[in-house]
Amino acid sequence: MRTVTLEGRGAFDEWRDAARALLGDGVAPEQVRWQLAGQGGDLFGAATASDLTARSCEISVSKSFVEAAEAAICHSDSERFSLLYRILWRLQHERSLLQVTSDADVAQLTRLIKNVRRDSHKMKAFVRFREVDAVQAGRRRFVAWFEPEHFIVSRTAGFFQRRFTDMDWLIATPKGSAAWNGQALKTSREPAARPEAEDETDELWRTYFANIFNPARVKIRAMQSEMPKKYWKNMPEASLIPDLIAGAERRVAEMAAREARQPPAFHERLQAQWRGREEDGSSVDLPPLERLRQEAAGCTRCPLHCHATQTVFGEGPVVAEIMFVGEQPGDTEDLAGRPFIGPAGQVFDEAVAAAGIDRSQVYVTNAVKHFKYERRGKRRIHMRPDAGEVAHCRWWVSKEIEIIRPRIVVALGATAYLSLRGESRPIAEVRGMPIPLQDNRMLLVTTHPSAILRMPDPDLKARSLEAFRSDLLGVRRLFDTLPAL
Repeated sequence: MRTVTLEGRGAFDEWRDAARALLGDGVAPEQVRWQLAGQGGDLFGAATASDLTARSCEISVSKSFVEAAEAAICHSDSERFSLLYRILWRLQHERSLLQVTSDADVAQLTRLIKNVRRDSHKMKAFVRFREVDAVQAGRRRFVAWFEPEHFIVSRTAGFFQRRFTDMDWLIATPKGSAAWNGQALKTSREPAARPEAEDETDELWRTYFANIFNPARVKIRAMQSEMPKKYWKNMPEASLIPDLIAGAERRVAEMAAREARQPPAFHERLQAQWRGREEDGSSVDLPPLERLRQEAAGCTRCPLHCHATQTVFGEGPVVAEIMFVGEQPGDTEDLAGRPFIGPAGQVFDEAVAAAGIDRSQVYVTNAVKHFKYERRGKRRIHMRPDAGEVAHCRWWVSKEIEIIRPRIVVALGATAYLSLRGESRPIAEVRGMPIPLQDNRMLLVTTHPSAILRMPDPDLKARSLEAFRSDLLGVRRLFDTLPAL
């Protein structure tokens, strides 16, 4: 039995050197006892990583294992060393081991990595810097105290160096420290003493938290999951939490009393304006599309008309050869009565222009003509229309197609595809693929620009926007290949 003693403070190198030596000597996992420095052990058999020397041996592991081990070694679980060595031993014969997620060792490794990443995330979220009086070379100095569960300081320090490069700072924790002086980032794995500091930013944090706290969405369990109580003692704003929760019900009642209401006169005035109807019945002499627009202005086929400001009908020339069908009007469109003029409309306009398509020569409309939303305070938050609401509005869309007679119809999103085809399918299955419709018409499907705007990840948003623009280029190419009428 070999006994190996490690400092065990998140340093990957010391475990790697010991594991390499043991593997070179052919020592099986069950023949190794790993322990931390200071623990009792075999008086004569214990060895440190520096005492072990590997024989010449071919050791091969994938990059993914190295990255996984570098994360897992930062965990505070005392079994992490034996787990990693056991996986390393098995990888010499089971090359695809890490892909077997049901394996007990792999599942345990995944758990350790998730815990370390979560702890790193909490450190980034809950470190609170406080300014100290000393100023050197014109640079302000800050200190912070944090109590992580695992040895993540060295692993996470780079984030703070990139984010706060214009100031000198020290982050002290019981599991190490990190310091930046404007030139070099220094980390230590030794326990650090708690710095004593307090400044006016504590009150700033309290003011900020009190103003973003939403009493209507209080979920205590979810809040404590994201911001566990163990972090509260080091966060100045946490002192407000008990009183904010206790007063949540009263504040919700006050918010409801202040809820914005649409003035009935304003609502009716807009309705009358967009109906364009005269009491003398002169609308019967209007062209078919305008007559259809006026009929839609009074649509009561589904309950959505009860809360929307007005019907938002399609817009474009009656001879348009390309028609774009979206999901439903948004808040901006509902108030203005025109489709695709809000944030999603701006994305749409830019992509259409980049594809060489003249927006003024295409017809744009929506599968649903009324804005569906829910109120949150003074805001109206978009809600996706259901299949029944889409079905009620299909008659209007089919009439628009019948009058416009476009050669190409572009469905922007799954709701538009459902309206045009009467079936639900994932966008990925039909995207960019020409689908024949009746009357020698072609259907192309792409994503809706509002879906791109809602993507939180900047890289994913950029890729999705590029794919959307590529789809519209495909619309232009298809149009150019169609025979002239």
